[in-house]
Amino acid sequence: MVIADRRLAPSEQPGYKGFNSIANNVDVPSLVQVQVNSFEWLKTEGIKDLLGEITPVEDFSGGRFDLKFLSHEVREPKNTERECRKREITYSAPLYITVQLLIKETGEVKEQTLFFGDIPMMTRNGTFVINGAERVVVSQLVRSPGAYFTTKSDPATGRKLCSAKLIPYRGAWVELETSNKDLLSVKVDRKRKAPISTLLRALGWETDEEILGLVSDVDDDPVHNFMQATLAKDTAASTQEEALLEFYRRLRPGEPPSVENARELIDNLFFNDRKYDLGRVGRYKLNRRLSLDEATRTLTKNDIVELVRRMININNGRASNDDIDHLGNRRVRAVGELIQNQLRVGLLRMERVVKERMTTQMDPSTTTPAALINIRPVVAAVREFFGGSQLSQFMDQTNPLAELTHKRRLSAL
Repeated sequence: MVIADRRLAPSEQPGYKGFNSIANNVDVPSLVQVQVNSFEWLKTEGIKDLLGEITPVEDFSGGRFDLKFLSHEVREPKNTERECRKREITYSAPLYITVQLLIKETGEVKEQTLFFGDIPMMTRNGTFVINGAERVVVSQLVRSPGAYFTTKSDPATGRKLCSAKLIPYRGAWVELETSNKDLLSVKVDRKRKAPISTLLRALGWETDEEILGLVSDVDDDPVHNFMQATLAKDTAASTQEEALLEFYRRLRPGEPPSVENARELIDNLFFNDRKYDLGRVGRYKLNRRLSLDEATRTLTKNDIVELVRRMININNGRASNDDIDHLGNRRVRAVGELIQNQLRVGLLRMERVVKERMTTQMDPSTTTPAALINIRPVVAAVREFFGGSQLSQFMDQTNPLAELTHKRRLSAL
């Protein structure tokens, strides 16, 4: 059989001379690289960060067991993409985690590598095959963690009064407000307002002179002296212990307050990395907005002081407020981060089960990591995300352009 010669492209013809300004065509980049990179980050760094958040797990008394998650491994998928489509099953890979259990009474250490469920895998095209159907996880456009300052006009006087929000990646929101009587107040997680001086006193600046000294160089308007007015109104607390108790009453009304409980509450709200996390982006934006150089992803006392100082500067017209709708104050949560958040929910549920089982174990010598860990909450959280989340959608397969557009879509949900 004679095969016909392939027709040569014009550039391959003998004697061809080109006058193009660019010698070669530029390769088209992968238009779903953001999604693919995000999922690769989840498999390597994202799961590792999650395990670091819940390690170690101790029993409620803290005296019997200590469980640590050492490392993880996402193994190869059992089936190919084509097999999964044909058999209408999920294209997934098993997740294994190495767990170490310390029995404190004897000092014995037990280590096991446990199966933690199947994680749906992303295909090369940036999609997931769930029960044989291709699905897309749409990226989410959210407000970036950090500090935001806004102003509103007082209807009586026309003055611009500043309010601030400190939004973490995970944890309690802190809101600061200025009243038309020059009082600075703080709300944590939308609970009752307290004077900002109560919080500063509870954090360790006990006397009025110490609190005034924090803002003396910025709060120098003779007509509107914000901290002086706040201290004059704040008569409920004059010592650190009184301030701790007053702050506790505002946040936990109805519960009997004690100094120890109040200290623990403030520590958990702002300074405990298991309960509060600004995130890498949040810390960067907070440092940039308040001219700080902190590295920790929890709050510091200096962060709160600088927040108050910046608020006073804006009230006095020496600094500008933020446009919260500006895209510079928003960020994209891609697929890896969305799945990580869902895995966090499952792991925290599993942590509670582990603590309960630690309490009921009668014979520590026969206890193993496998006996303490129940993977059902983790498996259920992943299944719930891919099967029920508004961001997990059946892929639009009308044509290749519709498919690509769907993968690159942003949602403001």
